[in-house]
Amino acid sequence: MPNPSLERFFNELAATYDLLYPDWSAAVAQQGRALDAYVRDALGDRPHTLLDCACGIGTQAIGLAAAGHAVTGTDLSPVAAARASAEAAARGLRLPTAAADMRRLPFPDGRFDAVVCADNSLAHLITPDGIRTALAAMRRVLRPGGQLLLGMRAYEDARRERREVLPARVTRMPDGGRAVTLQLWEWHEDGEHYDFDLIQLLPRGDTWEVRSRRATSWALTREQVRGFVTAAGFERLAWHEPAEGGYFQPLLTARRPAADALQAVPEAHPK
Repeated sequence: MPNPSLERFFNELAATYDLLYPDWSAAVAQQGRALDAYVRDALGDRPHTLLDCACGIGTQAIGLAAAGHAVTGTDLSPVAAARASAEAAARGLRLPTAAADMRRLPFPDGRFDAVVCADNSLAHLITPDGIRTALAAMRRVLRPGGQLLLGMRAYEDARRERREVLPARVTRMPDGGRAVTLQLWEWHEDGEHYDFDLIQLLPRGDTWEVRSRRATSWALTREQVRGFVTAAGFERLAWHEPAEGGYFQPLLTARRPAADALQAVPEAHPK
């Protein structure tokens, strides 16, 4: 079922999502170059039709559009999706977006050459049914032979250490001020799920405005992600580390089988 609390989380974050990065514009360019290289290497050195099914404010989609691809963005948050289109337009790029749950992608079968799901977005689904349903939807909208790209946080060390806080990040703002972002994690008894408080300190004159939002994630290991993607019917799975291809998080690439009949991929329904 739709998650109103998660939608609200990202609606409220959309205005300051760029402050999660020390330099968001540089991250857009760098991540776009890295993902573009994976797409062209797998599918051919030419523009392709791409879906970013968790586009947020456009961190990956804008860079891919700048690389020449025809990109469509969807996101659970209509506020974030609208900002992604506006940010693209401000750069002279076209990025059509829509609000959509990645488990119910509103596109015909085989519509895209590649599907991107980045920024650890899959981890927000938190249940096996949710992840299976989302992967089935991604596979359905891919053409046979199309490429899936999943950007995930590296969780193995965090789970072992029961990490409770992520180091603060400082962003230098255009007016010279600084914004600070940090996360506090509270682990569930299963040792895999955690609630996190995303805290932003925003300069307001000679004081600070504190914004805090809470959500839940599933600290999926690479082995768990591989298992879900394999079970969804993808092939040619490969993990790529940041040092290998320049993408900032571990990236899993996989392909929908080239011989896959379009009508043979049912879209599961979340419980």
